Amino acid sequence: MAKVWFITGASRGLGQVIAEAALAAGDVVVAAVRDPERAAAAVPEHPRRMFVRLDVRDEAQAQAAAMAAVERFGRIDVLVNNAGYGLLGAIEEGAADEVEALFQTNVFGLLAVTRAVLPYMRRQGSGHVLNISSLGGYASSSGWGLYCATKFAVEGITEALAQELAPLGIHATVIEPGFFRTEFLAGGSLGRVRREIGDYAATVGAVREFANGHDGAQPGDPKQLAQVILQVVAAARPPVRVPVGADAFARVEAKHAAVEAELAQWREVAAVRGFAG
Repeated sequence: MAKVWFITGASRGLGQVIAEAALAAGDVVVAAVRDPERAAAAVPEHPRRMFVRLDVRDEAQAQAAAMAAVERFGRIDVLVNNAGYGLLGAIEEGAADEVEALFQTNVFGLLAVTRAVLPYMRRQGSGHVLNISSLGGYASSSGWGLYCATKFAVEGITEALAQELAPLGIHATVIEPGFFRTEFLAGGSLGRVRREIGDYAATVGAVREFANGHDGAQPGDPKQLAQVILQVVAAARPPVRVPVGADAFARVEAKHAAVEAELAQWREVAAVRGFAG
């Protein structure tokens, strides 16, 4: 039986690529976008694709979009929480409103959509929640700390969800892509802090230069990433965490090595035994 996918941020970038891959596999796609009329006009009409209006920051819209999907197709089998954006800047440079807006979309929006979809998955006793994170959701780095903080939150949410939902027949997986050739480094997907502090030129400044020169030059093919996601959804025992791309695996392995080294160095000092008796 064809799966019904509910994909946020499905009008462009990775969300659109995942949607096309699911359709090509014979599945049904509910594409949740801010402007469904514009999104529908940009792609050929497809009998197994439905566009719904959704700003993930609006919980009422999330509830209405999930209900519309179930009214049309009877179920939601796969939720892909893909909507989000990046913010480039040093931790100190980020203004309160910039950071709050970032979390409102990347974290609170993800939670709002998940709350809207899970009642239907619980009712049917099956489903799969896929949360799109990043290699930065596992290991943070200079210039990306604020964005990575949102993805660290997504990682923690997903790990707990996987444990809470397993007895209900529902899976949860966090996807950690490396640098794929999507629109992430473009203006519409990557915000930049208003204030730049000169003292961070050697660290964050270098990251800004990297971002300026690498849009469209990322090594990863989004179509291959979408195929990995299809395989994860088809797995009998889906993983909780999936790094995707050689650079993502290298980052995970490097962090593991660094953590192991610090554990070994500080074990005698920090592994206190607590109160005796």
